[in-house]
Amino acid sequence: MTKGTNCCDTADTTKDEVKEYYGKTLQHSDDLKTNACCTGDIYPAYVKDAMKLIHDEVMQKYYGCGLTIPHSLRGKRVLDLGSGAGRDCYLLSKLVGEEGEVIGVDMTDEQLDVANRHLDYHTEKFGYKKSNTRFIKGDIEKLNEINLEDNYFDVIVSNCVINLATDKEAVMREVYRVLKPGGEIYFSDVYSDRRVPKELVKDPVLYGECLSGALYWNDFINLSKKVGFHDPRNVESEVITIQNTELQEKVGDIKFFSVTYRLFKIAELEPSCEDFGQSVIYKGTIAETPESFQLDEHHLIKKGEEFKVCGNTFLMLNQSRFKEHFEFKGDMKTHLGIFEDCGESAPFSEDSKKSSCC
Repeated sequence: MTKGTNCCDTADTTKDEVKEYYGKTLQHSDDLKTNACCTGDIYPAYVKDAMKLIHDEVMQKYYGCGLTIPHSLRGKRVLDLGSGAGRDCYLLSKLVGEEGEVIGVDMTDEQLDVANRHLDYHTEKFGYKKSNTRFIKGDIEKLNEINLEDNYFDVIVSNCVINLATDKEAVMREVYRVLKPGGEIYFSDVYSDRRVPKELVKDPVLYGECLSGALYWNDFINLSKKVGFHDPRNVESEVITIQNTELQEKVGDIKFFSVTYRLFKIAELEPSCEDFGQSVIYKGTIAETPESFQLDEHHLIKKGEEFKVCGNTFLMLNQSRFKEHFEFKGDMKTHLGIFEDCGESAPFSEDSKKSSCC
């Protein structure tokens, strides 16, 4: 650290650089130098249909790395962290319906100007009597400063933004605070396979491109558990290719990944997957996915088939908005050990035998 500076000064400088990058340097998605902030997902039909109604200017200023639109949103309260020009907020606005509520938070004036300019347009396009969406200027590390209530939101989303925050722990603590019990944060972001050196974190282009601000994946897992999200679930992941020779040379052997995670605010979740002999049956009643429900990359639950689950998965489905869509068998009364179907196993085996000395 240089003389006359402190961590707050450094954080403020980084935030100013991010505002400059997304407010003035980038005018549309084609200006990006890598594919870190570009969504490569194949959108499901219901998202494609909603996207056709989104204003062109909003679409042109979209910078995201995943599809942050979970299922079963009708009538829900949703918060978008780093909402930018509002593309995801307007998609969510259509999916929650007129009785739902969407709030977008962003710190960049130019992006907020675009989002607010098209509120009436989307209200009319969706056939609503009044808008169910609003945008607030704010810092996602300090949601308390914009008066967002405790335990208010059913779902929080974010699309390639938390990596741009200088204090990720503050963001995740605020997320936990404003989520309802049983609520979830469903978000896409960029992660690295190792900790990014400090000199690269200071590079404004690498940071603005969502690379050098990325957390090492294991640091993210540990941070999530620290603030209360005890069992982060990976929904999908994709390798990020840096198709820019200069930037690739700077990052060297560091590999980056776009990952969509879902984290539930459920106090009873355990750090590991434990077996209580439980199972669930999906009723097929979620309109967007009637034949099967995918909780994460390891849990694709087909309609009508009994599916064995660990205690954490049981709670995620039973204590969230998904409860009405499942039948549940079993309880938490009898513990059977580690749930090996999740890939975990005991650190010892039955082959190691020793006679009792007692």
